[in-house]
Amino acid sequence: MSKLVSISGVQDATTSLACCQPLGQEELSAADAEKIAAMFKALSDPVRLRLFSRIAAQPGGEACVCDIQDVGVSQPTVSHHLRKLREAGLLVSDRRASWVYYRVAPGVLAGMAGLLSAAA
Repeated sequence: MSKLVSISGVQDATTSLACCQPLGQEELSAADAEKIAAMFKALSDPVRLRLFSRIAAQPGGEACVCDIQDVGVSQPTVSHHLRKLREAGLLVSDRRASWVYYRVAPGVLAGMAGLLSAAA
């Protein structure tokens, strides 16, 4: 049941607005909520968000760690953040010789866009 918020301070059917709109047609399952929460938790760190953004913005869809590591923290810290993004299911990686290449996991951007657009 949604609460009614009155524009004029007096609650009546003509001047009240629902305070909370539904996110979508269906509520999230417990498993989906856990997965999505882990993704947003991983992205809640500013360095991780910058790394994710840099990778997602690459023209070819992938980035070498050597091209994205300049985010104001040490290389081991960058590796730690990239590992957290992989563990959350946001990134996938491939090792090629001595470099690791990262790309956004398939379906992640579309899934996030769908979830966020349903909330708008």
